[in-house]
Amino acid sequence: MAPGLLHLVHLTTWAVCALIKLPQLVAVLRAGSAWGLSVSSLLLELAGLLVFLRYQIYYGYPLETYLEYPIVIAQVVILLCCIMHFSGKTRRAFFYALVFCGGWYMLTLQKWIIDLSMNLCTFVSAASKLVQLQHLWETKDAGQASALTWGMSVYTSAILIRFIVMLILNIWVTVTILHYRKTKKTD
Repeated sequence: MAPGLLHLVHLTTWAVCALIKLPQLVAVLRAGSAWGLSVSSLLLELAGLLVFLRYQIYYGYPLETYLEYPIVIAQVVILLCCIMHFSGKTRRAFFYALVFCGGWYMLTLQKWIIDLSMNLCTFVSAASKLVQLQHLWETKDAGQASALTWGMSVYTSAILIRFIVMLILNIWVTVTILHYRKTKKTD
């Protein structure tokens, strides 16, 4: 990718991340309801975001490589608080806050814990999407789920398509090499 285009993609991705949960938050506040949203999905998403942020801080990565994460985390926390408020489960929000604060601390008790947690982040993030899908399928009602928020997520994830394609092709080449190596040895 040309450096100018790469910079533009980076800036637009950062801008989208800075606003990503706002349409969802507006929809929930306008409706005074969080129907259609899965608390479990948001908690998993928050866990993945917090692990990623903690990892970046622990290993001293430059702030500009993860600056959007604190912004997205704040939006998810506000959204969760609104959901808890509208569902009458405000006390449960305090419990979740304690769990996440404790987890934030425990992640760095041992280096292997933060490393393992970071390796599991992709699975946790994927699980959060699957839990939201399951919720939508069960209720057969999108409720206040914001298509704009999810569409913005599509944009920020589309940048990674290149890496997914490269991953698939690298696996394919590796498997092909192993296949032909095995075939050659048996001849």
